[in-house]
Amino acid sequence: MTNWKDCEIHQLNGQAERIKHPAQSQVLTATWTDPWTEQWNQVAAIPNIAYIPEKDQVLLMVSCGNPHQAVTSTSDDYGATWSEPQYMHTDDHGKSDTGLAVGLVYAVAGQVLCWTLDYMAVPKQPWIRWSSEDYGQTWTKSSPIERNLYPWDRPTIERDAQTGKVTKIWETAYIEDHSRKIWSQAYLRSSEDQGRTWSDFREIPEWSATNEVCIVRAKNGTLVAAHRTDMPKRFVKRNPETGEEDALDLYEGLGISISRDEGQNWSTVEKLYDWGRHHFSLLTLENGDIVMSYTSRMGYVETADGHPQFGVEAVVSHDHGQTWDLDHRYIFAAWPGNRSDKWLWNRCSQATSSVLLPDGSILTAFGTGYRAEVIAGDESAYCPRDVGLVKWRINDEDLNDDTSIADAPFDSDLRNRFDPQWNTFA
Repeated sequence: MTNWKDCEIHQLNGQAERIKHPAQSQVLTATWTDPWTEQWNQVAAIPNIAYIPEKDQVLLMVSCGNPHQAVTSTSDDYGATWSEPQYMHTDDHGKSDTGLAVGLVYAVAGQVLCWTLDYMAVPKQPWIRWSSEDYGQTWTKSSPIERNLYPWDRPTIERDAQTGKVTKIWETAYIEDHSRKIWSQAYLRSSEDQGRTWSDFREIPEWSATNEVCIVRAKNGTLVAAHRTDMPKRFVKRNPETGEEDALDLYEGLGISISRDEGQNWSTVEKLYDWGRHHFSLLTLENGDIVMSYTSRMGYVETADGHPQFGVEAVVSHDHGQTWDLDHRYIFAAWPGNRSDKWLWNRCSQATSSVLLPDGSILTAFGTGYRAEVIAGDESAYCPRDVGLVKWRINDEDLNDDTSIADAPFDSDLRNRFDPQWNTFA
């Protein structure tokens, strides 16, 4: 029995009336029972999905419970139904021994890679590389990440067009330190032997003031990177106890850089949004278009009650990442928060992950707190935290030629402030 529900997604058509497209959606975790309801306290965060062509299967990895533990599930019908969730890995006593999981990617011939936090090593919590050689059924732990860097986005897998052999893997990581004048710095490394050995992580000067970075190969041969950018200083406050600058990370922005020489040099990051949008996922389509899904965590207009609104969107580049059609972007989901204090983020969106399916549709997973409430009076704990899915297609019909949003300055209200006019879950 399918879990899909027929729905509509919105597409902007410049300043004209929005276009509504048929799609399918579901709140995957709404169908889960125990251990979701008891052991995991109805908490699922940071969904990552990967499509495995040899099995025609979608693999989901999500971080459940507090502290987070990596959990997997699979779908053999493009997201309509899913296997029972299970721990990614357990110790000799059957207890989960992983933490928060990120960077899920399928390579080739059964090989899957990811990172997890080693929560057993608190307070250091090093990131540990895990690999699977049987399509994500069993996993082997390998080495921690070097230099105490922080991974997040899935690596980029390059394959030979004729043989399908993996020829190169690109991987990013970053540091973020609020005691630094510039908080963030992103790094890049690569492997030419399917991840067995790696180059050293290299600081990319143009990636200063950016942290999470996702890379995709464009059809014209360039490498296109999406960046989560440090927030504008106007949103930053100073902690009176530590003296450090501090701010809600929901205000961080989104930008793009491009390399035309195989990652040696990169263009300066060009911001699409000065603030409020990040957690992106990139796909290159057969026609050369690049699709980027991302979360909207700040910037939507507040509700009449003064609460923030959150959402999940996608935008398309028709010129290999050089420009992005912001005036005709898609809105998959939008919902209101229920707080306006420092805990306003409790219901926010997080972590989009998109894959291209054989039928030409796109499956996008995202984290949502649309129904989250505080747990037993503990302001720092809240649930449920859910995984949403939407199966959708790119619109191939004609649109108007409005470019007013794309032409506006990156830090303007026209770019960054938006009324979703919609509550998906109402």
